[in-house]
Amino acid sequence: VFEVYRQMYAYDRTPLNAAVISVDTSANYVRERIEMDAAYGDERLTVFMFFPLEGPGTAPYQPVVFFPGSNDLYKRSYDDMNVGILDFVLRSGRALVYPVYKGTYERGSDLASDIQDESNLYRDHVIAWGRDIGRAIDYVETRPDLDADRASYLGISWGGVMGGILTAVERRFKASLLVVGGLEMQAVQPMADPFHFLPRVTLPTLMLNGKYDSFFPLEASIMPFFENLGTPEEDKKIVITDANHFVLSYNANLAIAEMLDWLDRYVGPVQ
Repeated sequence: VFEVYRQMYAYDRTPLNAAVISVDTSANYVRERIEMDAAYGDERLTVFMFFPLEGPGTAPYQPVVFFPGSNDLYKRSYDDMNVGILDFVLRSGRALVYPVYKGTYERGSDLASDIQDESNLYRDHVIAWGRDIGRAIDYVETRPDLDADRASYLGISWGGVMGGILTAVERRFKASLLVVGGLEMQAVQPMADPFHFLPRVTLPTLMLNGKYDSFFPLEASIMPFFENLGTPEEDKKIVITDANHFVLSYNANLAIAEMLDWLDRYVGPVQ
């Protein structure tokens, strides 16, 4: 049954037809905007690449593939994209890969919320997100300045939830960082329910959560997520802080240190 679910996320590896649309340089990083053929319909997928200008790393960089919080669903301009606290990825000498998932920014759709439901609309978007992230890694594999064999997943909030699915169906990640994620409570079609995918997640996984998170209660949401991961016990870790949903605001130094240590351990130190 699970193999049927997994196959729904598969796609044909057709040519990417990728093009670099723009290159912008700030004080700390270079941002490239790339467009390529999506894995469905006649759509184009946009992926932003951020490369460090300073730090210990040199090409080929370790790529950290990002899945954002749900605020991205309400943004309609790429001008509103801000890597913010994610600059720790760049300062560590790694590259940040930021796919524009279906329904976000200028790829906006009629999906109104990240909250799961039983509609075909929601199910189809979840499957599209799985294909978007796969297509982004396909592109990473074409870049000599990126080390596709050392890719990791970073999901925050909405991205933490979706990590329960995406790291099960996308096997090219070497490690996973899930920040303030957990299980949602609403009914959803089984092929879009992280609960059914968690036992198939086997890669090293670090979870960072808040004890007082009102979105994902500790005992009802966070711990069942962690306990059902199929990752061996020695390769999964959860850090619970005295914070609410905004762990990266209340415990930024701790969270960043834990994430960088995890990447160093399972993906390898930056060269």
